[in-house]
Amino acid sequence: MTIIENQSFDMERALYGSDRVLIRNCSFDGPADGESALKESDHIKIEHCFFNLRYPFWHDRELIIRDSEMTALCRAALWYSEHIEITDCRLHGIKALRECSDIRIQNCDIVSPEFGWSARGIHMEDTTADSEYFMMRSENLTFKNVTFQGKYSFQYIKNATFENCVLDTKDAFWHGENITVRNSVLNGEYLAWYSRGLTLLHCKITGTQPFCYCRNLKLIDCEMTGTDLAFEKSDVDAVITSKIDSVKNPLSGKIVAPEIGELIMDDANAKGQVSAARNSRSSDRIDFTDFS
Repeated sequence: MTIIENQSFDMERALYGSDRVLIRNCSFDGPADGESALKESDHIKIEHCFFNLRYPFWHDRELIIRDSEMTALCRAALWYSEHIEITDCRLHGIKALRECSDIRIQNCDIVSPEFGWSARGIHMEDTTADSEYFMMRSENLTFKNVTFQGKYSFQYIKNATFENCVLDTKDAFWHGENITVRNSVLNGEYLAWYSRGLTLLHCKITGTQPFCYCRNLKLIDCEMTGTDLAFEKSDVDAVITSKIDSVKNPLSGKIVAPEIGELIMDDANAKGQVSAARNSRSSDRIDFTDFS
């Protein structure tokens, strides 16, 4: 493997088409402001490098990036690439990781609007992320110990698992399919509308109007706080360990909770069953133990 180290590159396609190269302690920055430094490259290892120019990794294969930084000016850093490992990095450029596949991200800090669009096969662990439209239309995702903040995350994703994550977001999981979330915290508004095959186990959930228009929705021993107008028009089976502020017109299935603050059943097509140990008030002012 060729070793390139302690150099600075700012020309257009500075290392275009490289193969089996270790790049160490290098900077991609400078007055020439060149793009696409490592486009169409294979078997590349990056260590302790600084990227301040656009489009460095397009159409690459077998790419390892360690202990490096991509600044806010490193726009659209990784597109159309596959077999990627990114460890101990700062990824701060907009629109990174688009149309990529077979990606492992560990112990990274991501600040990148529109990160991870239409990607396939992402394993992300021990990472923080701040983004909008995060992971949109991506498939085959595994997230562990990830802390995320931002709007409109995980929309249209398919085949995903989340474990021990904290997601502070709104409009998350819209139109998502085949998703499992375990032992995680989800804070945000309008969670998981129009999802299909979403299962949450031992999760803590907050925010207005969650889980509306869902199909095959399951919640197992989850806590819901500040969650009003939940489950509207959804096919749901849920066992909740806390009070739900209000439930509105579940389409089918059964919801069990210690307490329902308000039950709204004003749609003739809503046939979901709601059971509670006690109910403080309902839309028809009837206290109940079991409502169907």
